[in-house]
Amino acid sequence: MQYNIFNKLNKLDAYILKQVLEVFVMGIVIFTSIIFASDTFITLIKQITMYGIPFNVALMIVLLNLPAVIVMAIPMSVLFSTVMTLNRLSLASEITVMRACGIGLNRIAKPIFIFAAVMALLTFTVNETIVPITNQQSKTLAVWALGQKNIPNGKQNFSFKELKDGAIKRLFYVEKCEDNTLKNVSVVDFSNKDTVQIIQSQKGKTSPEGWLFQRGAVYTISLTGKILNTTWFGESLADFGMDVKDKLTEEEATQYNVIALWKFIENNRHKKDKQTQSIFKIELYNKIAFPVTTVVLVLLGVPLAITPPRVRYNRGFLFSILIIFLYYLLRALSLSLGEEMKIAPAMAAWIPNIILFILGSILYYKKVYTIN
Repeated sequence: MQYNIFNKLNKLDAYILKQVLEVFVMGIVIFTSIIFASDTFITLIKQITMYGIPFNVALMIVLLNLPAVIVMAIPMSVLFSTVMTLNRLSLASEITVMRACGIGLNRIAKPIFIFAAVMALLTFTVNETIVPITNQQSKTLAVWALGQKNIPNGKQNFSFKELKDGAIKRLFYVEKCEDNTLKNVSVVDFSNKDTVQIIQSQKGKTSPEGWLFQRGAVYTISLTGKILNTTWFGESLADFGMDVKDKLTEEEATQYNVIALWKFIENNRHKKDKQTQSIFKIELYNKIAFPVTTVVLVLLGVPLAITPPRVRYNRGFLFSILIIFLYYLLRALSLSLGEEMKIAPAMAAWIPNIILFILGSILYYKKVYTIN
């Protein structure tokens, strides 16, 4: 006989959980896809067009960010599955029948709150163990790709550009690439606002440290077209994209779990500026606050999902979107205030949960003790 976890549950719990799980899986797919399409996919295109990172490497970088995206989608999916399931049961008058049989809302919502608590624990675990590792690997791969510049072997007469803030920073032209060796390379560098630098080389190779040029010259030209300096070289290493690398290699709070982040904050109390310290402290508190959001959203979603008898249409999806919008609006506002040091880091992380908990508690209390 095949083992089924639902056989070990009360029939009512199993009935509700099965429906919640079905919608939850659909919610994970929907919200993960939305985040990928709106944010992560844009990042993918940016890495390809601006930094010369090839599609397969950029795609790998994006996939390494998938655990972080799923973590963001879990609370939304739990809320979505809760509201959609209870709303459907309410429209089918099953909630009314349960109440008539003496089964209160607390008992009906019990398996959903347990499910939300388990998902909160899963969110915290993934955010502590997997996300820091994949985020670090993603940044390491991006730095490696920038250093390599990933010139396609066998390609001839091609050029590409490096942009910064929408303006051209460098233009690259390569006559051909054979056996991973660049032939007749020209680079026009506009990174200095007062001069233009042109590098011409017969041969070159890419490496994680930069581009290694052989037998070439460097021309420094003023903005009026006057040659200020000419330097001949036998071999020279040019490190392109270092401003991007510096940004990528900056310490970020998402690279650490709670213990490592707390130690990092303590060890750098006197090294980092106050605003950076505030951002790292917000992330520390947020690592606890965000998983709790899963339960808080359910507390708000359950009473809103119970449809009054006079309402005969499914409003679950609409309520889910409105609650998610309200939460992320509060979250964006509180985090911004925290990063600007207008409020304490702990408050910045917990304010959205506190507000939604108060609102959810009021609605839940009214729904439990009011027959609609």
